[in-house]
Amino acid sequence: MADWLEHSVQVEVPIPIELAWSLWSDLEQMPRWMKWIDSVKILEDNPELSRWKLAAGRFEFSWLSRILKQVPNQIIQWESVDGLPNQGAIRFYDRHGSSIVKLSFSYAIPGILGKLMDNLFLGRVVESTIKEDLERFRDYAVAVHTKS
Repeated sequence: MADWLEHSVQVEVPIPIELAWSLWSDLEQMPRWMKWIDSVKILEDNPELSRWKLAAGRFEFSWLSRILKQVPNQIIQWESVDGLPNQGAIRFYDRHGSSIVKLSFSYAIPGILGKLMDNLFLGRVVESTIKEDLERFRDYAVAVHTKS
């Protein structure tokens, strides 16, 4: 039996929404700013599917994810179809020259982790890590924007 945790984190990025969208929608680049994401590989025969690998300390998980909804400059919504159960959406809000990037997701905690860690503690660790990831995305996006 698994417990589900939900998180929602956002950051303002001082770049146009089109650039924020372009950078984030290139899923294979995700490990550049997401600490626990070890790799993302888009399946050649079905670009709506991607294989994800998460590595956090001694724990390693993988899953196959499917894009459910993709609206340029607005939203990418996904769900896992095998492996680590998760679902969520990344939303983009135009602030006329800057962008709000909001990541909302939920995931099932495998039984072994639920026994090892209290859900509240795990939730705080995940949320602070994701907040740092979004801040790294902001810094990465600003660096890319500055170069162009």
